[in-house]
Amino acid sequence: MLIARRADTRARADFATWKMMAKLNGASALPPEAQTFLESYKALLKQMPEPEATEATIKLMYQAYYGEMGGAGAPPELPVQSTVQAKDNVTAFKRPPTPKKPAGPKGMGGPDAKPRLPVALIFACLVVVYVGIRYYLQ
Repeated sequence: MLIARRADTRARADFATWKMMAKLNGASALPPEAQTFLESYKALLKQMPEPEATEATIKLMYQAYYGEMGGAGAPPELPVQSTVQAKDNVTAFKRPPTPKKPAGPKGMGGPDAKPRLPVALIFACLVVVYVGIRYYLQ
């Protein structure tokens, strides 16, 4: 099932890329495999509406990719994504919340601020630990 999901994701991404390249008149730069799929898509467009032609082409690509990725036998059926979902899959940009500026001198203050130890006190503790270890080992 993992291969099937990867093949489906790759087929959808490749098709969207190839379709955009074709719209930008860059279809001649695509590999022969992509051009073949785009030609079959254009043929399907003459027979059915765009969403159905898109899904049919993606299904063909999915089957090809499934075998290419090492899938054995017929590829399993995956649920068809609706075109509404495919068009509305863009996440809106949201600005990150602005960080709160610390109140007071050097960040001391605020209800959830941790008290900071002075550097000299930390150094003194390290010296005491070092001397204690040296005394204990002798």
